[in-house]
Amino acid sequence: QVQLVESGGGLVQAGGSLRLSCAASGRAFNRDAMGWFRQVQGKGREFVAAISASGGSTSYADSAKGRFTISRDNAKNTVYLQMNSLKPEDTAVYYCAQRSRWSLADEPSQYDGWGQGTQVTVSS
Repeated sequence: QVQLVESGGGLVQAGGSLRLSCAASGRAFNRDAMGWFRQVQGKGREFVAAISASGGSTSYADSAKGRFTISRDNAKNTVYLQMNSLKPEDTAVYYCAQRSRWSLADEPSQYDGWGQGTQVTVSS
């Protein structure tokens, strides 16, 4: 069973940047696709970005394209989400997710493990 621990959230002004990290343990990290989702209270989890097990393929929600970058370091068992040009509507709890497949996915039901979440707040 995988354990995922996110870090890097916080409070930032609109236009600023944050980098989220997610450290994984308990599985062969380099066999798993990884994703980032976000959730606002009262709403479902929204797909943000995903990366294949090798890191060779990535996918982004339209809201993230051009501003966010997902990456991974398989030697460190860590996946990152670099977020630039942040907007108040990016405010949410951000979750790291693990998928026991090589390939990308954008639905929460296609992921097998979840972190505890990290709060990102963007002030206007």
